[in-house]
Amino acid sequence: MKHKPIEIVIADDHNIVRQGLRKLLEEEDYLKITGEAMNGREAVQKVQALKPDVVIMDIAMPILNGIEAARQIKQSNFKTRIIILSMHDHTRYIRELLSIGVSGYLLKNAVSDDIIQAIKAAVKGETYLSPSISSRVIEDYVGMNRKTSQDELYNTLTNREREVFQMMVEGYSTRKISEMLCLSPSTIKSHRSNIMEKLKMENISKLIQYAIHLGIIDIQM
Repeated sequence: MKHKPIEIVIADDHNIVRQGLRKLLEEEDYLKITGEAMNGREAVQKVQALKPDVVIMDIAMPILNGIEAARQIKQSNFKTRIIILSMHDHTRYIRELLSIGVSGYLLKNAVSDDIIQAIKAAVKGETYLSPSISSRVIEDYVGMNRKTSQDELYNTLTNREREVFQMMVEGYSTRKISEMLCLSPSTIKSHRSNIMEKLKMENISKLIQYAIHLGIIDIQM
């Protein structure tokens, strides 16, 4: 008797990465790619619509980064398992995502066997970390909860404020953000004001520096 294939959504803002991952996974007859997303917001929407078994996504995505997308997916009580496939091995990223409840964290230089093993582990409710992630990182996650006061300020933001925060530092205007989130400009202005107040920021330049510190955006963006 043939088993139901494992349904997967791929989320990455680079088309070549999505194509390569799709080609790799479709070589396995028990894996089925049901959708793709170019940013974190689209990834959340695809998970809501398609309800895949697994979503594989990057961290550094526009509009909504992978960390916040993962947070929204987990908070929505979807059964979809999350596997992060990223070029970043920063301790903060791994720590944050494991605390959210992702099922796997792989570096983009992972071999195909690692990705397949991560998918198999995820659907069984297990967690899989890339072998190239050092034991130091794992020990840091297990033994720490030492966050700086700066990091704690970010945790005071609501999910919506985090979305607006990322769009602000990516350079989107109030009008454009209101269109993308289907909210009134006055609501966005209110969110912007709350963000600046909660994070104790004086201007957008400081906000961008803070976003880089948190890993919300990359320095090269």
